Amino acid sequence: MTDRVAKRRDMFAARNTAVLLVSCSDQRGLLAALTDFIYRHGGNIRLAEHHTDFEEGMYFLRLEWSLEGFHLDRSVFSEAFEPLARKFNMTWEARYSDQVLRIAIFVSKYDHCLVDLLYRNQIREIPGEIVMVISNHPDLESVTIPLGIPFHLYPITANNKPEQEEKEIELLKSQSIDLVVLARYMQVLTPRFLQVFPNRIINIHHSFLPAFVGEKPYHQAYRRGVKLIGATSHYVTEDLDEGPIIDQDVCRVSHKDSLPDLIRKGRDLERQVLARGVRLHVLNRVLPYGNKTVVFE
Repeated sequence: MTDRVAKRRDMFAARNTAVLLVSCSDQRGLLAALTDFIYRHGGNIRLAEHHTDFEEGMYFLRLEWSLEGFHLDRSVFSEAFEPLARKFNMTWEARYSDQVLRIAIFVSKYDHCLVDLLYRNQIREIPGEIVMVISNHPDLESVTIPLGIPFHLYPITANNKPEQEEKEIELLKSQSIDLVVLARYMQVLTPRFLQVFPNRIINIHHSFLPAFVGEKPYHQAYRRGVKLIGATSHYVTEDLDEGPIIDQDVCRVSHKDSLPDLIRKGRDLERQVLARGVRLHVLNRVLPYGNKTVVFE
């Protein structure tokens, strides 16, 4: 383990907390049952955030508690919690502060989102370990070399795409990657790739979705004469640019702005929105459901 990784792991382990993410149909007594479970096993709840979607009849919870004095070891937590989960038919996941997520970043030729993510990770604004960068072009290898982050090149053509993606999947699995970030990766992933990492691939789209999906959204926005442009971070699904949205932002533009002005202003948004989306995911603050998300900021 490198010093960089060890320091990051020690920092998050020092928090010594666990997070429980729950989604299920809304039912009487849910919150009481969940908090009582933590209390009965010696846990001290630090934060409880919940939301009810009354139209869908769905309940969502993020529960964080201190592990000091908590006498359920993680190796038996699932077995102990499962009866309660079955009773309320919950979809749930428990995560621990010392489990540092392993991240792979996919890029093409644009460097602004990659450089921003690497910087924020270095200053610990975005937790996790960036294990590798994967690209279909060689242009950005020089960005990762000074940081000691491996750069893997997989040129993509119409003829070799399935074969190259299988190699990428094999590499990601071999390195136990938890999260894939598409930092202006100019390729559409195949359904096979998406099935391997459901709700674990985050993309940045350079428009305020659902406006201007697909290619060249800045060009579309410029031709339309919009007064606002935006960026959207979202989970990737088989429907192009229609996955559950994590974060969005906008900035004003006017008739005075040229197409290069829109692109320049938009790139600032892209960096910020992608970084927020990745940070929220890594901090276990996002619960996807259907084509939506609940984000506990």
